[in-house]
Amino acid sequence: MKKYLLITLFFALGLLFVGEANAQKVTGSIRKGIARKGRITRGFITLRIPGRLHVNSYRPKSEYAIPTRISVSAVGAKAYGVTYPPGKMRKFDFSDTPISVYEGRVVFGFKVRVPKGFRARFVTVKARVKYQACTNQVCYPPKTKTINIRARVR
Repeated sequence: MKKYLLITLFFALGLLFVGEANAQKVTGSIRKGIARKGRITRGFITLRIPGRLHVNSYRPKSEYAIPTRISVSAVGAKAYGVTYPPGKMRKFDFSDTPISVYEGRVVFGFKVRVPKGFRARFVTVKARVKYQACTNQVCYPPKTKTINIRARVR
């Protein structure tokens, strides 16, 4: 009976940690939902991090912390120029020195340029967000979330 109880407890804790590691939400948008032919349009990717977690920043200032990285691409258009906000320096139980992290709601910018001869009615930007989520005591394995951001072309 004890063995069964311990296995159940271990499994439940594992599910809790997996859920916590996947708790971040990634969304995106292109300004006003419209990309103009021959022009540069700004897009945004938002990473929402629950209050009990943080994510290493683009430049975490620790050789062991895995940085947040975003890549953007589009078929028939050019997606480029991801901008990263500065992180907040925080000290955690697992590190001797402060680490630069993102907390709460973080917005990253990018640009998309649709060529003048673009024929489709919509452009889709594929964004890949790689991050490492941590609590105050432990870091989870890195995750990559991919989203598609669609805008009407005019």
